[in-house]
Amino acid sequence: MSADPTQVLAFETDCHIFDGCGFPAPGLHSFLFEPLWGDGDSNLYFNKTMLLALLGSLVIVGFFWAAFARPKVVPGKFQMIAEAGYDFVRRGIVYETIGKREGEKYVPLMVSLFFFVWMMNLWSIVPLAAFPVTAIISYPLVLAVIVWLTWIILTFKKQGFVGFFKNVTGYDPGIGPVLPLSMTIEFFSNIFVRPFTHAVRLFANMFAGHTLLLLFTIASWYLLNGIGIAYAGVSFVMVLVMTVFELFIQAVQAYVFVLLACSYVQGALAEHH
Repeated sequence: MSADPTQVLAFETDCHIFDGCGFPAPGLHSFLFEPLWGDGDSNLYFNKTMLLALLGSLVIVGFFWAAFARPKVVPGKFQMIAEAGYDFVRRGIVYETIGKREGEKYVPLMVSLFFFVWMMNLWSIVPLAAFPVTAIISYPLVLAVIVWLTWIILTFKKQGFVGFFKNVTGYDPGIGPVLPLSMTIEFFSNIFVRPFTHAVRLFANMFAGHTLLLLFTIASWYLLNGIGIAYAGVSFVMVLVMTVFELFIQAVQAYVFVLLACSYVQGALAEHH
C-alpha cells in the first residue's frame, strides 16, 4: 500500500495476487482527497468533492438554461427531456404529497433538490470523477438542514407559535398520563433526529454503494494475475452489475430525499388538531 492514503485510485496499481502483497481493501482512506487548492490543515481548501459539487451545479443550471432559454410551443428533444424531468418532480412528487394548490410554490425548490442530489450521486459512475459527492456526510447534511429550516419557518408562519408547539411535540391530550413523555420524545425526534436521519439515509446508501463498487473494481485488478484471471472476470462482471444497480439506487435516493422533503412541508402546512 502507498504511504499516501488520499490517492485517487485508493489502491496500488502494481499490486496483484501471488505477488506477495495483500489485498488493498477500500476503507475510509478511499473517501479522503488531497486539497486541489489551499491547505487542509487550515481548513481552508478546495478538493475533489467540492469541485464535483461545483461542476454538478453548473451542469444542472446549464442544462435547464439551455432547455428553457428559448422555449418552443412544440418542444425539441432537449426541451422535452427537461420538461419531462421537471414534470415528474412536480406532478409525481410535489402534487401527490403536498397537493396542487399548496404545492405549486414549492416546485422550484423540490426540482432543484432532486436534480442536485441526483447529479451528485451520478458522479459515482462518471469516468475520472468516479465518486458520489453525497457519500461525504456534510453535503446531504446541509441539504437536510435546508429542508428542516424550511419546515420550521413554514410551521411558524402557517400555524403560529401554539400550532408550532403542537406540531413538533405531537400534542394530544387524549393519550393521558404519558403525554409529557410522548411530547418530549416527539420534540427531540422532530428538532434533532429528523434532519440527521434525512441526511444519513442518503449518505449511508451512497457510501455503501460506492464502497461495494470500489471493492469489486479493486478485486478485478488485484486478481488479474495467473489463475486469478478467471476470478477477475467474475469480479468485473460484478462491477458492471453494481454499476447498473447504482444507477437505479442513485435515482431512487434522489426521489426519496425529495419525497421526504415534501412530506415535511405538507406537515407544516396541515392544520394540527
